[in-house]
Amino acid sequence: MAKVYQFIANGSEEIESLTTIDVLRRAGIETVTVSITGNEFAELSHGVTIKCDTTIEAADLSDADMLLLPGGLPGADYLIHHEGVRKALLAQNAAGKKIGAICAAPQVLGDLGLLQGKRATCYPGFEVKLDGADYTADLFTIDGNIITGKGPAATLPYSYAILEVLGAEDAAEAIEDFNINAVINLQIEEHLLVDRIVFRRICQQCGTIYNIKLNPIENAEICPKCCGKLYQRN
Repeated sequence: MAKVYQFIANGSEEIESLTTIDVLRRAGIETVTVSITGNEFAELSHGVTIKCDTTIEAADLSDADMLLLPGGLPGADYLIHHEGVRKALLAQNAAGKKIGAICAAPQVLGDLGLLQGKRATCYPGFEVKLDGADYTADLFTIDGNIITGKGPAATLPYSYAILEVLGAEDAAEAIEDFNINAVINLQIEEHLLVDRIVFRRICQQCGTIYNIKLNPIENAEICPKCCGKLYQRN
């Protein structure tokens, strides 16, 4: 089974950091979080503090099948200036092994010259920092050994794509189907709940009160008796 290391900085984006780890671990991929803060803890971009599995100083990255970089600011800026991260990425690329970066983090690869002649995506506005890349603006882009993602909203498709490039297509499909079914079931439950709720309406013109199944947001209906407007009554 593949082994993945994800670097985490102070200011890394929560969704991109944690969702990717969650999806990979659900698929049975050994995924190690690596703090670059100088200790095991990192405070993410919206104040969530996490404890990473190890630190970059203690980690042996030689067995990494893939290295991942989450986006977020100032996290991506810390990544781009961290000598240990830069050295690890250059070694990973030289060995032809896989690298992933999302949102603002592809700028790290651009700064290292790893995107020269490659197709890549990133958070809009950071494409100017993808030195030598053909910017796609897609949710995710795979070119050779490098996969890039657009931003927080692209984290799930980006994570599924990572599973596929790691040879875990079946797991990616199963997890994606699970998430889609969960959303569908939630929508059905919400529909059934709303269908059971009765809202009271009163006619502004004749004063008739009605008990009807309507969305309270739709606050104006027509009275069948006098064609006056119905308004919600608590």
